[in-house]
Amino acid sequence: MLDDIFQRVRDYSPRLLEPEGTLPEAAVLMPITRSDAPELVLTLRASGLSTHGGEVAFPGGRRDPEDADLVQTALREAEEEVGLAPGLVEIVGPLSSLVSRYGIHVTPYVGFVPDYFEYRPNDAEIASVFSVPLEFFRQDPREVTHRIDYVGQSWYVPAYQYGDYRIWGLTATMIVELVNVIYDAGIDLRRAPPSFIDLSSSKRS
Repeated sequence: MLDDIFQRVRDYSPRLLEPEGTLPEAAVLMPITRSDAPELVLTLRASGLSTHGGEVAFPGGRRDPEDADLVQTALREAEEEVGLAPGLVEIVGPLSSLVSRYGIHVTPYVGFVPDYFEYRPNDAEIASVFSVPLEFFRQDPREVTHRIDYVGQSWYVPAYQYGDYRIWGLTATMIVELVNVIYDAGIDLRRAPPSFIDLSSSKRS
């Protein structure tokens, strides 16, 4: 399974956007556990943060001037946020870069991490660390779909509920791309699913 994930991500050609003007750059690490049933490691950000407070996210953050590249940004932030040393991460490759609602150019990097590791959340930034089986997302068990209008296009992004955690927004978008790459899941973010109800249209009618 891990060999297949490795090969599929390595063979994938993501959409790597060129940084737009003065948009700040950031990177996140999408950690996949080295196990027979691989899991995706996620964090719950501290509620008091000025951006994305109380939201589920991957370890990551803005690029520092000292970072040689965005891979180093992702690894540095993962160590700062959850205590994951860079030497324990095998970077597999990037997925498509995105622009967050705060105007930050974000590039995700898939990496393999140990199956058993005692994460040490930085209390100032991270409320908890948890993991979700990749198989959970494969079946697209969305609780609801959010329509996001961006640069004249509509995107239909799922929101997942896993235990006490709600996974949505940019993080869910990255996860959809990942499961499409490794499982051929065929989840289409550009088309509304049959279950989608456009509440904005309902309000206007």
